[in-house]
Amino acid sequence: MGFCTLLAGTLGTFLLPLLLFLAAVRLWHVYCVSGREPGCSLPLPPGTMGLPFFGETLQLVLQRRKFLQMKRRKYGSIYKTHLFGRPTVRVMGAENVRRILLGEHRLVAVQWPASVRTILGSGCLSSLHDGQHKRRKKVIMQAFSRDALRHYIPAIQQEVSACLARWLRKGSSGLLVYPEVKRLMFRIAMRILLGFEPRQEQGSEQQLVEAFEEMIRNLFSLPIDLPFSGLYRGLRARNIIHAKIEENIRARLAGQGPAGGCKDALQLLMEHTQGNGEPLDMQELKESATELLFGGHETTASAATSLITFLGLHHDVLQKVRKELQMKGLLCSMNQDNKQLDMEVLEQLKYTGCVIKETLRLSPPVPGGFRVALKTFELNGYQIPKGWNVIYSICDTHDAADLFTNKDEFDPDRFMSPSPEDSSRFNFIPFGGGLRSCVGKEFAKILLKIFMVELARNCDWQLLNGPPTMKTGPIVYPVDNLPTKFIGFNGQI
Repeated sequence: MGFCTLLAGTLGTFLLPLLLFLAAVRLWHVYCVSGREPGCSLPLPPGTMGLPFFGETLQLVLQRRKFLQMKRRKYGSIYKTHLFGRPTVRVMGAENVRRILLGEHRLVAVQWPASVRTILGSGCLSSLHDGQHKRRKKVIMQAFSRDALRHYIPAIQQEVSACLARWLRKGSSGLLVYPEVKRLMFRIAMRILLGFEPRQEQGSEQQLVEAFEEMIRNLFSLPIDLPFSGLYRGLRARNIIHAKIEENIRARLAGQGPAGGCKDALQLLMEHTQGNGEPLDMQELKESATELLFGGHETTASAATSLITFLGLHHDVLQKVRKELQMKGLLCSMNQDNKQLDMEVLEQLKYTGCVIKETLRLSPPVPGGFRVALKTFELNGYQIPKGWNVIYSICDTHDAADLFTNKDEFDPDRFMSPSPEDSSRFNFIPFGGGLRSCVGKEFAKILLKIFMVELARNCDWQLLNGPPTMKTGPIVYPVDNLPTKFIGFNGQI
């Protein structure tokens, strides 16, 4: 009797969990292939789905770029995986990406991971579809019109000049470029997009910067809202940002908003809602403003940091930028004041624009975008099942573009002539493409051009650690924060 009881206990302790585990593995296998369309002879893309239920999310979160590079080497331009709780196909290459980006509302629809949707909210532009997305984008685009951009230039130049003056005062001690640039771009985004006057907000600026960094660190996390989880920390940081934005909105409603000049994006959103006779949805406005801040400063901070890196490593390119500035009367000696910038002058700086393009080609701030398959469709001989997530890769598409000669070299001249390298839309997609191309791309281009002009005509610099190791989390940034020593430029080229 005792032996039977012991045997039963042993079987219950070891055999039952083993059977449950094997059943879970079998169910996982069925789940991984269940998306196949009955009667469709096309195979699923190659790849692995990782651990049952967890998929390969942990590997991606921990290894980021190393994980993605390994997958690309092993499986090529289309492969399957399981990320953030969903079966996923990752896509790269101009033709493959073209079908995804031009297939919006027909083959695919935007769908970010659950953690992103939870933190940023359902009311932001990137989560809207069809008519709602079209109407909201039309309103926001007013804040990035040519006339609006022209109005922003003096404020941007003022912020950049003041920042570079602080860097130069640090002298030989050096500074960490990436956090400094993030603070600069945050101030500009707060001022231009949301109408904050940063000089009046210094007490809370650091708190907001830290909250944004915490929110962004946890955007792509497991969708588990428990104390100390990534999602929990991201939501807590977002609430700090929302509280400040709500304070700003209520001040405007009380007639204390910014006066004169072009209207910022937040003001346009408020007026659009009120003009349609709709009740003001505070939560929706806070989500839209948070998304604008995210898009308006994180990505430009990454690109500006990469500009400093590439120009610091390629002094010949920096000298060519300065020669262009000199030809346009923008490079003065140390005893003269630098000329104020305007739209017409900035548009004439062709080589400077090519340096920005080449920087975005080699180091695009956003590595890719998320979609979901609306129906089962064929892509390059593979079946993309309905309901699966589709991630298109910007960085891998740039890397794989055969159109670019000597693609690993930093060579802005490749964009100087209207060659095939500049004309193939989907070999160069730093701002995405199709209906959901970046709404603020023209703002980003103007901002980066002003930053580079001010940098080139005011500073020389040295990267103290040499070429940095880059990491994605979720925006591309240097692991060492790019320690750099800045000194004043003497005007000689």
